[in-house]
Amino acid sequence: MSAFICMTCGTQFAPTDEPPSACPICLDERQYIGPDGQQWTTLHALADEHRNRVEEQEPGLLGVGTEPSFAIAQRALCVDGLLWDCITLLDEDTSNALEEAGGIHTIAISHPHYYSAMVAWAERFDAQVLLHEADRQWVMYPSERIEFWSGERHHISDQLELVRLGGHFDGGTVCLWRAGAEGRGALLSGDIVTVVADRDWVSFMYSYPNMIPLSAGEIQRIRDIVAALEFDRVYGAWWNTVVVDGAKAKVLRSADRYLKALAGR
Repeated sequence: MSAFICMTCGTQFAPTDEPPSACPICLDERQYIGPDGQQWTTLHALADEHRNRVEEQEPGLLGVGTEPSFAIAQRALCVDGLLWDCITLLDEDTSNALEEAGGIHTIAISHPHYYSAMVAWAERFDAQVLLHEADRQWVMYPSERIEFWSGERHHISDQLELVRLGGHFDGGTVCLWRAGAEGRGALLSGDIVTVVADRDWVSFMYSYPNMIPLSAGEIQRIRDIVAALEFDRVYGAWWNTVVVDGAKAKVLRSADRYLKALAGR
């Protein structure tokens, strides 16, 4: 049996003799099935043509991403033994680099599009996986290593805390890293809060590939939660998607701009 991987979103499924008939994550309106139809691969096949890049983002924070890009092409972040979000490819070079950096004890993921090969990563590093219970239905590879948390905030350590913002998914989560940005605080946001081309702004969407916006009420709710957090930097889901400073004010004004657009102003 093989643990087949959807080539569109990078999600690894529980082992089966044959590939699944379809990927429910990509059938959802927040994702898509490409024009060539549903396609599958495996970790072994993926490693034949791809490798991972591990690179410092700032002191104490490593980025991990696959080259050439695969599926949604996000890069993960590693800080204080936490792997934030996840990528599909896991090979020996990546494992060794992260072990040398202190290893991984916990994997926390912003939303189902980045569940990827979370179980394979958890097994390799003997780690637990933290997912918000609101997104339980999107787990394609059940495992005893997965712990579903509930509520609005989840304490990992004095420096790391998960915060549910919702929006893109009901359980959409960001991670507050209090020691980030030279102690001013950094928000690891995936694309729950998306850093856009103009790095002075962010955006929020229900579906990115299909361009379906969130409602005004949902944006206002997210804004109210963000206003209570302390941070000065945002790390988005991809390489170089960083709001370097003044990030909290920029996120709040981005929410205000979004609300004005929805109101027709």
